[in-house]
Amino acid sequence: MKTRFSTAFPTVFQIISASILLSGGITCATSSLAQTNVMPAAAAPSISTASVEDKYLWLEDVGGEKALNWVKAHNQETRAKLDNDAGFLKLRGDLQVILDSKDRIPHIQKIGNAVYNFWTDGEHPRGLWRKTSLADYRSAQPKWEVVLDIDAIAKAENENWVYKGSNCREPENDRCLIELSRGGADAVIVREFDLPSKTFVRGGFTLPESKMSVAWRDKNTLFVATDFGADSMTDSGYPRIVKEWKRGTEISAARTIFEGQKTDISVSAYSQHLVSNKVRLRYEIVQRGITFYTSEHFLIQGSRLRKLDIPAQAGLSFFAKQFIVTLNEAWNVGGKNYASGSVLAIPFDAFLKGDRQFTILFEPSASTSFTSAAYTKNYVLIESLEHVKSHLVEWKIQHGKWISRTVNLPTLGAVGVSALDGDKSDHYLLSYSDYLTPSVLQLAKAGTDQRELLKSAPAFFDASTYQTAQKFATSKDGTKVPYFIVNKKEIQLDGSHPTLLYGYGGFQVSLTPSYSGGIGKAWLEKGGVYVVANIRGGGEYGPTWHQAALKENRQRAYDDFAAVAEDLIASKITSPAHLGAMGGSNGGLLAGVALTQHPELFNAVVSQVPLLDMQRFNHLLAGASWMGEYGNPDVPAEWNFIQKYSPYQNVKAEVKYPNVLFITSTRDDRVHPGHARKMAAKMLEQGHQNVWYYENTEGGHGGAANNAQRADMSAITYSFLWNTLK
Repeated sequence: MKTRFSTAFPTVFQIISASILLSGGITCATSSLAQTNVMPAAAAPSISTASVEDKYLWLEDVGGEKALNWVKAHNQETRAKLDNDAGFLKLRGDLQVILDSKDRIPHIQKIGNAVYNFWTDGEHPRGLWRKTSLADYRSAQPKWEVVLDIDAIAKAENENWVYKGSNCREPENDRCLIELSRGGADAVIVREFDLPSKTFVRGGFTLPESKMSVAWRDKNTLFVATDFGADSMTDSGYPRIVKEWKRGTEISAARTIFEGQKTDISVSAYSQHLVSNKVRLRYEIVQRGITFYTSEHFLIQGSRLRKLDIPAQAGLSFFAKQFIVTLNEAWNVGGKNYASGSVLAIPFDAFLKGDRQFTILFEPSASTSFTSAAYTKNYVLIESLEHVKSHLVEWKIQHGKWISRTVNLPTLGAVGVSALDGDKSDHYLLSYSDYLTPSVLQLAKAGTDQRELLKSAPAFFDASTYQTAQKFATSKDGTKVPYFIVNKKEIQLDGSHPTLLYGYGGFQVSLTPSYSGGIGKAWLEKGGVYVVANIRGGGEYGPTWHQAALKENRQRAYDDFAAVAEDLIASKITSPAHLGAMGGSNGGLLAGVALTQHPELFNAVVSQVPLLDMQRFNHLLAGASWMGEYGNPDVPAEWNFIQKYSPYQNVKAEVKYPNVLFITSTRDDRVHPGHARKMAAKMLEQGHQNVWYYENTEGGHGGAANNAQRADMSAITYSFLWNTLK
């Protein structure tokens, strides 16, 4: 089942960061917020709400002629610095070879009797949705059958379509809802697609462009949350109304199921189909996202909605007849106290009758955190981290009791788990990689040690001369902050090594070790050191690690990042002249704060698709949805702590700043490109000559719409960093 809403902010770093993009097969970092499913983007309100002191307000006019002329001029300045640079041109070519490599692992999803894969390369820049049998997938060169050719559709319709995913009807797997985006934006159109005939359904379900949530109720009925017209969207730009839409009727005739408030984040509805002892079960849920971290869930029972009695900061899922609750806050219920970060199970019928005696499937400790769960026919697979290293436990019910089994995994690296057949078998896909080990995909069977190697990714650089270590820095308040460092084995501790420090630190997202052919080619092979900081605000140690840096405590995340930088300098890995900082989205804000608060620590900063004007963020695109993370700058008491770190308000003419590159996308309808535009313009007006700016005209919040653009933007980023820090 496809996620109802694309995650708006939490996991974007792995999309827009060149370090993650260039993995030769994208490995997604783990986010325990995936259960929330409430965050896409919105249209900007009138810019008249802005402060009159903001002389660069006109740069918030995304498609305005004056603003785009400014973008064009500064793009040309950046191009002029690089297009005759032989190193840049070679790097761009090398990176595109990695991204287009036909030896990458084609990751699969089983639908019916076939396995499906979405594939892009140099010949198919927009991508092919294709299928083969599992047996043929095992072969070195599977025979793929094209199901949907996005390049052909884009050419025929003269549209810049970007494939955003499919939502296929379960368990029949006969029809899918295909989402297409113009230029990579979050807003999509939806078209019904017939899998057996591989054609769009004539007269089928179609929806115009919007940020939306769509799910199957049955073959002739959809749950739809979209832009229904005036007053149907939240302040964050997402749907606040969910309806039931019958085939053959106009969308205007759809029946309203639930309405949220304008101040909510979003609403959505979905069905989940399961089998237990050959009995087919169907659960239908409405979710109301009140804030980024608080929700209400309702069970659809005929014509009524029944609110489920779980905490506001909790997610839910179903496993056969079991109700699974994941907590992001402590819960005292049934005479017991369940810790924040726990995973609980209870028979759903018993829960509906008032029973609150849960079985604990995971309970966090000071060093562990829950990341995600997957479900096979008989097992719940619980993924967790211990000091940012992956663990996996299989749970099953035997003779009426839950029993567990720990799966033997490598001790350092990122693990991904997904059920192969859902509730039809106990097979699951197990992927693994770390900073120096290319991705491996195995077919495992829960309850056994049986594993079959399906695919392994190629190495894009010689990793034999490098090593990875985990270290801990001490933050300003005494907190130990872990970080990973990748460097040559025979490194001289003389402070001379170009070092790139990457961070995110928000929305309970965990940065776990994963392979990147692009980092190897663009950074390590040249002699650079790569560092990833697991700072507070992330999810590496569960909800408490995240909540320690919320709102008025946001400075802790920035202090943690600075502490890692200081540790690298103190240990003589590098020195300020050779140290760079990089982050994207929320990490772009982190990079902006590093620039303005600690110019003495860095010589280069890259801020990708960033927030930077924290006085205006909640009035731009999806910004209102993130007030649960940062606070509300329109409330004086909250602006008092936000203004202390907001980069746009704290940049000064008299301070000497590191070299800085702001990189964003015109088509980003999640984080407004005005943040990067205004910050660059203000710094240039103040007289800072070392400001670089580049804005891709496509790409959405991912920054790029195809591999050529990804290679280009990554080459810009790493050329800037290397030329500055070497």
